[in-house]
Amino acid sequence: MSITGYVRVSTDDQDEASQVAALEEAGCSVLYVERASGATTCRPEWKACLRSLGRGDTLVVVRIDRLGRSLVELVQIIDELHARGIEFRSLTEAIDTTTPAGRMVFQVAGAFAEYERALIRARTREGLAAARARGAHIGRPRVLTPEQAAHARALRAQGQSVSTIARILSCSASTIRRLS
Repeated sequence: MSITGYVRVSTDDQDEASQVAALEEAGCSVLYVERASGATTCRPEWKACLRSLGRGDTLVVVRIDRLGRSLVELVQIIDELHARGIEFRSLTEAIDTTTPAGRMVFQVAGAFAEYERALIRARTREGLAAARARGAHIGRPRVLTPEQAAHARALRAQGQSVSTIARILSCSASTIRRLS
C-alpha cells in the first residue's frame, strides 16, 4: 500500500523542486521524475512508475495535466489505474478517487470526456461528408494523376506488361494492377 508520486516537467528550464516538495509533503514514499513534454509518448519514468504500482497503491500528482494533454487521455489513464486497483489523487484539482466525492468528480470528468469524443466523431464525419460533397479525394494521395491512369490503361490494352507500364510511369506494379 504505497503512495507514489509522479513529477513531469516539460522543459529543462522548468524546475521540478516545487512538485517534489508538494508530493513529499503529501506522503509519497517513492517519486518518479520525468523531463519530457506531455505530447511525447516516450516517457520512461512514467512507464517505470506504472510498472511499480500494484493493487491498493495510490498514485499522486501535483496537477492532473502532468499525466496527459487531453481529458480523454486522462480518463483513459485513470480508468486503467482503477482496473488495476490503484487509487489516484491530484493535489491541485479536487480528484481523489479514495473518497466518494473524488470518485464523483472523476465520473463527471469521464462523462465530459465521452461527450468530447462524441463531438469529435460527429465533426469528423461531417467534415468528411462535406469534403466528399465538394468532390475532394478522401484518403491517401493518389499515386497517378487521372491522365497517367488513362495512359496506363491504354498501354495495358495495347498488351504492355504491368512491370513495363510501372517502369514507364515510375510507380509500383501493384499500383498498375489496381487500375484494372
